[in-house]
Amino acid sequence: MPEADLDLIVRAAEEAGQIALAHWRGTFRHWEKDEGAGPVSEADLAVNAALEQALRAARPDYGWLSEESPEDPRRATAARVFVIDPIDGTRAFIAGEDGFAVAVAVVEDGQPVAGVVHQPARGVTYAAAAGQPATRNGQLIRPRKARLEGAEVLTTKAALDPAFWRGRRVPRIRRSFRPSLAWRLCLVAEGRFDATLSMRPVWEWDVAAASLIAVQAGCTVTDRRGRALVFNRMPPLGDGLIVAPPGLHHELIAALDVEPPEPAQAGPGRAAG
Repeated sequence: MPEADLDLIVRAAEEAGQIALAHWRGTFRHWEKDEGAGPVSEADLAVNAALEQALRAARPDYGWLSEESPEDPRRATAARVFVIDPIDGTRAFIAGEDGFAVAVAVVEDGQPVAGVVHQPARGVTYAAAAGQPATRNGQLIRPRKARLEGAEVLTTKAALDPAFWRGRRVPRIRRSFRPSLAWRLCLVAEGRFDATLSMRPVWEWDVAAASLIAVQAGCTVTDRRGRALVFNRMPPLGDGLIVAPPGLHHELIAALDVEPPEPAQAGPGRAAG
């Protein structure tokens, strides 16, 4: 049940966050992954191990998908799957910045049913379950209404390349950035920013938990072509991201120069992958 799973993953994420804090701003090893896959640290691996031990012990029949774990073939047929980013924002973590997060989701039939984004250095926990309101430290959150012109958008500089926009016209938006993609979605969900978008592929573990939080808060969440997100795919990689309240989301879709939406494919084991 989503509520029971939410209680479990909130507790696990907050306990794992203490492991991250024990390394943060201390001395620990970190290195670059192969093939330009980004940095990883001892803390990422320690948090991942703690989450895996706690969550798999509690739900041994669930599949497992984590940025820092080998591929789990059982996720192809499991009814439910944990989708994990032990430390989202590893570069910020290594630099001693506080904008990193522990992100944990439970996915069923390609959709998140429980999600938590915990920021241990900031003392903040965002959470949601399917059919339930999204919260920040137990308080309800909602996005704010905005129009495209003048909107405050969390994104990279690359997303404002005129090649991505109809007529090569980039809207007059105010761009900001935060190191954790999961955190960016939560900031939109709580109305501190108007939208977040990515024109680049996004890994499922970066957005699974936060996408549910954003949806339950009242946002529309799609890939960059306007298609609904589907999780537990093979490979676990989505085609960009647009998160905003419904009206602004519609404006962003209309302004972006991308191909028309195509039917999304379901995750492995639930339908064609």
